[in-house]
Amino acid sequence: MKLAVYNVENLFDRAKAMNLDSWEDGRPVLEKFAALNGLLGQIAYSPADKTRMVELLHDLGLEKSDTGPFVILRRNHGGLLRRPRTGGVVIEADGRADWVGSLELRDEPVNEHAMRNTARVMMDIEADVLGVIEAESRPVLAAFNSEILPALGGAPFRHVMLIDGNDERGIDVGLMSCEGYPIGTMRSHVDDRLPNGQPVFSRDCPQFEVTTPSGEKLLVLVNHLKSKGYGGTAASNAKRKAQAERIAEIYRGLIANGASHVAVIGDFNDTPTSAPLAPLLEATDLKDVFTHPAFDDGGYPGTYGLCNAANKIDYILLSPGLFGKVRGGGVFRKGMWPGSRPRRWDAYAEVGRPADAGSDHAAVWAEIDI
Repeated sequence: MKLAVYNVENLFDRAKAMNLDSWEDGRPVLEKFAALNGLLGQIAYSPADKTRMVELLHDLGLEKSDTGPFVILRRNHGGLLRRPRTGGVVIEADGRADWVGSLELRDEPVNEHAMRNTARVMMDIEADVLGVIEAESRPVLAAFNSEILPALGGAPFRHVMLIDGNDERGIDVGLMSCEGYPIGTMRSHVDDRLPNGQPVFSRDCPQFEVTTPSGEKLLVLVNHLKSKGYGGTAASNAKRKAQAERIAEIYRGLIANGASHVAVIGDFNDTPTSAPLAPLLEATDLKDVFTHPAFDDGGYPGTYGLCNAANKIDYILLSPGLFGKVRGGGVFRKGMWPGSRPRRWDAYAEVGRPADAGSDHAAVWAEIDI
């Protein structure tokens, strides 16, 4: 069986603020969007809250219209604000119950070449079970599977599953599997909570039970941990550590209940020696497939960007029962931009510029005798 994980960075549409040349370009927008969304969701708005809301509306290009360059304010009912003819914005609502609507990030279509290169990667790695990171929704993932893969000559996966998570940007995690690898029992951890009441997982930590042709049961936990793209460093690290602690707790519970074939896969947004990932990488018996003697990293230690050691952020972690059955593994980078001076790896001919890459992430795979 070949198990793989791939951050596709959206399939058809992506938030405009996340589709700029770099994370740093979109970071201010995402931070202000999160700040304004948090204020708008409060039960009561203080005068200071209202002042800050006006500042953020201005910064997000919503001073004169509900549609800004990166954000849309949807007002379905009630009076949130008014825009006097003399200019500016006045917040009239005194709390969330005074109006009905939402603040949303604007989407734009993914580059057509990038979309096709994403599909090529999904086809060429020939995974039996594929964890997918940053897919918009199950209908979108299913449409990509049934329409785009066959259009490029690929065989669609037989099973496609994705459970909506906590992220408002349309970047969820899911699982696809081939004929003979049905997805059975599923469990979401979308509602797990921190002591302060906030969700543990930025997206989710869905748990999928997959049955192999031999009848063995494989439990796959798919993850996308808190990014470093926006938010303060200390807060992001704390969030990622809490997520790693909860995944470790879930894993230990599965093992205690008799599971022996468990895989924790995904984009963890941090490096193997980082403190936030220590509860998962050091305090459990999970093993990174990168450390297996049969694993080939292709000459580069990372999985993101130019694949330096500091960019090793995508993982396949295996329980000892699975790690002992690994027969090979590697990093598939043909859908990534290889750099230009020099080109670091062979890429698809269609990856003529960074914007044409299927993703900034490589796909990671492991061949397991199960």
